[in-house]
Amino acid sequence: MQIGEAFVGEGAEAAHVNTILGDRSGPVGAAWATGLATPSSGHAAFVAVLQPGVPVQPMTLFVNKAEIAHGDHGTLTWGPAQAGVAAGVADAVADGLIEATSVALQCLIAAVWVNPEASDADLVFANNRKATHDAIANGRRNEPDLRTVLDARDDVFNPYYRAPSK
Repeated sequence: MQIGEAFVGEGAEAAHVNTILGDRSGPVGAAWATGLATPSSGHAAFVAVLQPGVPVQPMTLFVNKAEIAHGDHGTLTWGPAQAGVAAGVADAVADGLIEATSVALQCLIAAVWVNPEASDADLVFANNRKATHDAIANGRRNEPDLRTVLDARDDVFNPYYRAPSK
């Protein structure tokens, strides 16, 4: 099982993607099927596609982290964000981060944040494409390493908060 994370961009169109890649017959496959079969209010996981009827390989479950807030937010989530995720997965396969010979045996879960205030569809697409690719690459390399984590513990921040200095 490979677990990855990436944050790309800034402002409302920034993308935060978490990925889990693993065998269809293992725990990732069970989580994938359960996620697809058990939608909850505001969160309906679905298969990421490059085009209608062309799901990306490995089969990728798009899970929205933000509850759909309004019509435009839904359009950005189901349109450019999911297309970006699908393209990022295809890029990872093309780059050899996911072995092409194993895509039929694997599945991927992508948990994706789309800010309800986002408005630029092309930027949402581009940021999610790169964030998905980067999350898969980070999972493949098992990054960040422990030294990086320990070095960052005294300068904790994210786009919404910075912890006081220790």
